[in-house]
Amino acid sequence: MPDLPLAGLLVVAIEQAVAAPFCTSRLADAGARVIKIERPEGDFARFYDEATPAGSSYFAWLNRGKESVALDLRQPAAVNQLAALIARADVLVQNLKPGALDRLGLPVETLRRRHPRLICCSITGYGDDGPLADRKAYDLLIQAESGLASITGGPGEPARVGISVVDISTGATAHAAILEALIARGRTGEGADIRISMFDVMADWLAVPLLNTEAGNPPRRVGLAHPSIAPYGVFAAKDGRQLLISIQSEREWRVFCRDVLLMPDMPQDPRFADNVARVRHRHDTDAAVGAVFAALPAAALIARLTEAGIAFAELNDMAALVRHPHLRRIAVGSAAGPVSLPAPAPILRGAARDYGPIPAIGEHTETVLAEFGLSPPPEPAP
Repeated sequence: MPDLPLAGLLVVAIEQAVAAPFCTSRLADAGARVIKIERPEGDFARFYDEATPAGSSYFAWLNRGKESVALDLRQPAAVNQLAALIARADVLVQNLKPGALDRLGLPVETLRRRHPRLICCSITGYGDDGPLADRKAYDLLIQAESGLASITGGPGEPARVGISVVDISTGATAHAAILEALIARGRTGEGADIRISMFDVMADWLAVPLLNTEAGNPPRRVGLAHPSIAPYGVFAAKDGRQLLISIQSEREWRVFCRDVLLMPDMPQDPRFADNVARVRHRHDTDAAVGAVFAALPAAALIARLTEAGIAFAELNDMAALVRHPHLRRIAVGSAAGPVSLPAPAPILRGAARDYGPIPAIGEHTETVLAEFGLSPPPEPAP
């Protein structure tokens, strides 16, 4: 689609799993041509589950619109083919083990000297140096190592965030950095050498709990409550439906007490006079709110909250998301049939997009190599 913002750009992605594929999927959505380099047996994320006819939910979500080229990089001929593809690329994205490109004879520094306009983005677990640089890193491992798990869950024990938040945040960070580099290249003609570690991304995202810990107020695990705001959490209605409310200001708190709780004098109680006091007396705050909610059906509470302009949400599960009136979807093709996915979040008015199909392993190997004037791939090494 030539009218898309990244049309005409060639991205070579030596990628697997989630972080790098998230980044390159967004580049592909914006019109870039993404050639995905896979092992002959395929990206292992293809086999995480069997949720779609095109393979795992992860792979179907993150690899639409890409071309799959299967290369056995243990063979010198395949490495030469990869080098020829990179020579024509605008962007190289890779999340191999640290030093893997060096061992292939394609260190980023050399690639940048050969191809000054090339933008290289390397994703690792802990960066290129430091005591953990060579350690394997996956999403849940970084959730634990960074401390994220320690502030996630209820009081009883740490918990994993329910999605691959480290991988996704790393992919989004890489995507933004590449777009910045493309803008800079448009001014200077120079490419870039971008290094992104999953640990760095998560440490950045953990700035608020880190700074509070250094200030002597380490966060506690409070489940679906908020560590710094009260009332901000889940309360059960009389019919068992659970509503999560959020009070963000003292004005909202007074309105909430008057129009939802029907207790207009509650803010005069010193325990509830301001947010600091309510957090200090969270048990009493939540008990007062919970008693009112438990006496009313959810429909009545929703009506009061809506009329009062108080922020709230229902505590839904994935089955409810499937039926949610705000869920937008796209359909993408695959050799095994169409796959329905949640739509990408950005909406560009008047610029509807089509999304390419999910590739089979090595589906484009022969055609891509022939287009670049390269021989067919050698047989995989035993």
